[in-house]
Amino acid sequence: MSERLRQSDSATLATSVPLRRNRRFQILWIGAASANLGLETVEVAYPLLIMSLTGSPALAGLFGFAQIGTALLVGLPAGAVVDRWDRRRILLISEAVRALTLLFIVLSLMADRANFGLLILAAIVLGAGTAFGAPARMLLIRAVVPDHQLTAALSQDEARSGAAALAGPPLGGALYLVSRTFPFVAAIVGFVISFVCALVIRVPKAEPPTEPAEREPKSALGPLAHAFSGVIELLGDRLLRSALLLISIFYFSITAAILMVMVTLQDQDHSPGTIGLALSGTAVGMLVGSALVPRLNRLLSPGALLLAASTLTTLAVALLALPLGPLWVFAMLTLAALGLPALKILVDIMIFRQTPDHRRGRAIAATITLIGAGSPLGSLVGGLALQFLGVTGAIVLIAGAQAAITAAGLASRHVRSARWPE
Repeated sequence: MSERLRQSDSATLATSVPLRRNRRFQILWIGAASANLGLETVEVAYPLLIMSLTGSPALAGLFGFAQIGTALLVGLPAGAVVDRWDRRRILLISEAVRALTLLFIVLSLMADRANFGLLILAAIVLGAGTAFGAPARMLLIRAVVPDHQLTAALSQDEARSGAAALAGPPLGGALYLVSRTFPFVAAIVGFVISFVCALVIRVPKAEPPTEPAEREPKSALGPLAHAFSGVIELLGDRLLRSALLLISIFYFSITAAILMVMVTLQDQDHSPGTIGLALSGTAVGMLVGSALVPRLNRLLSPGALLLAASTLTTLAVALLALPLGPLWVFAMLTLAALGLPALKILVDIMIFRQTPDHRRGRAIAATITLIGAGSPLGSLVGGLALQFLGVTGAIVLIAGAQAAITAAGLASRHVRSARWPE
């Protein structure tokens, strides 16, 4: 009884405190921002390092496919585990594993023993860490933020992601110029800060199921037995199925476009710093898009928002075929990423807020899996298309796929008539 009263008092206090004074949320935000900045910094280094070791854009794409693909493959059982076990402890383990993996890469570079096989192994471990860490962090944020402040908190979180994406690529390019190890060291520091932030906070326990029939089985295989329940629920809804396909192709196109841009600018003898600045266009788009989220949610229905963002991305990716240099790339990536924050809030409102807390980890993992499937496919297809079709052919292929899915969305009555939940 006293535990329940303490949680009630905590919830009442959180409700009365402005978001900027919510200490637990701000500490989590700092940890997430540090980890994101490190990730964005090192993302520039992976393809540059692989290209220097192998000279193959296809292998550079394979690294991204392995990392993101592992995160998606492990994501469904990870979501069930996050629903069942302590979420803060899962985040701590995830950040520690990812920091140690990057330390392994640094030591192999210093010993001049780095090779593509070791990097692929690291990609698999990093992907698995992300599969557990991402839903755990999202659920921890929900545990310390009252419902009426969630949209503001998530918008601030998107602004953090945009700021990290803005600073990370040029920082990673500059650090790589000094030493191949420095971007990886920066990412290690980010994960360590995130680990410390998760270590010092205390969060309420997850809400138990309200109905006895909803309680999980006690066996150790319980999480695995329920791993696919989130995917089944999402795919059973025609609107959500169409929406997730539209968002997935968005990630497919953006991931492929970034890889194509990096290889193209490198072939044109632009420096890593210049390449990083060009890639920061996605971050500017996310920052601007974060500021537009409240207005877009008021003005547009979910279907109109999905179709507008998909159309904008199709146009921006297609225009990347024009060889107008780094500034043009920056502008098109900005345009392509404008709708991303609004799409993330849309997913939160349409899916996560409609799911009970004790099943929310599976819903988050299932959504990340279905949406995120576009990223490894974009990395793999983009690398192969560059290898066999050249830059123009690859861009036409990616933009054509985006256009086809957008047209299918426009033809769908369920997407066009979608409305926000009460």
